[in-house]
Amino acid sequence: MGLLEGKRALITGVANERSIAYGIAKAFRREGAELAFTYAIEKLRPKVEEIAHQLGSRLVMKCDVTSDEDIKNVIQTLEKEWGFLDILVHSIAYAPKEEFKGGVIDTSREGFKIAMDVSVYSLIALTREALPLMEGREGSIITLSYYGAEKVVPHYNVMGIAKAALESTVRYLAYDIAKKGHRINAISAGPVKTLAAYSITGFHLLMEHTTKVNPFGRPITIEDVGDTAVFLCSHWARGITGEVIHVDNGYHIMGVFGREEDIKKEVFES
Repeated sequence: MGLLEGKRALITGVANERSIAYGIAKAFRREGAELAFTYAIEKLRPKVEEIAHQLGSRLVMKCDVTSDEDIKNVIQTLEKEWGFLDILVHSIAYAPKEEFKGGVIDTSREGFKIAMDVSVYSLIALTREALPLMEGREGSIITLSYYGAEKVVPHYNVMGIAKAALESTVRYLAYDIAKKGHRINAISAGPVKTLAAYSITGFHLLMEHTTKVNPFGRPITIEDVGDTAVFLCSHWARGITGEVIHVDNGYHIMGVFGREEDIKKEVFES
């Protein structure tokens, strides 16, 4: 019997098989969860439907998270089809591509508004609407963050600010929803080659650096994140809420010089 047997999960943010949300969905399905999916824009619909079919789901719904009406429609559909919800996966973040060029000093007012609305407020809006479907159950909510919320990552810019706000939102929501018996946590994942990642200038250099510096010397996979999400949404994690769990092969614990073998190599070869 899987860790999530009998649970029903809404997965947002799947774009293709490289998406972190796809890794989470696969792990959830493996552990027995029933899945529903959303897509943001029409051109993503065929791919999301294909993935849903692959994972045994027929529930695929449009959800532009800047639209309260879309969010309400998704929850109403789930209420009609399922009657209840156990898990919400919020894997949504966006800022206009031009906001990743230059520095934070170059952030436009409109770009800032968009980043905060899509990447942060959407978590509040989705949580609020989903709560009635979690009534009487041990609801669990997961969102995705990144190390750029804690430290400066060049060119991550306004998204780093948005992720910091997202992590704060997790803590405040944890306090609110605990009164109803539910939990919310964030996973701070290491860089993964997703569709969205390629909007960031110099992303390939970021991948090389974090892989070289982290203690294991290997990149993070969507499966790594998926397995952590399973744990956090299972009864085993019943005492964990409001946390930011790093799944980055330990990159966040390292100082500027990185692993010892790399330091020695640079010293002796220089």
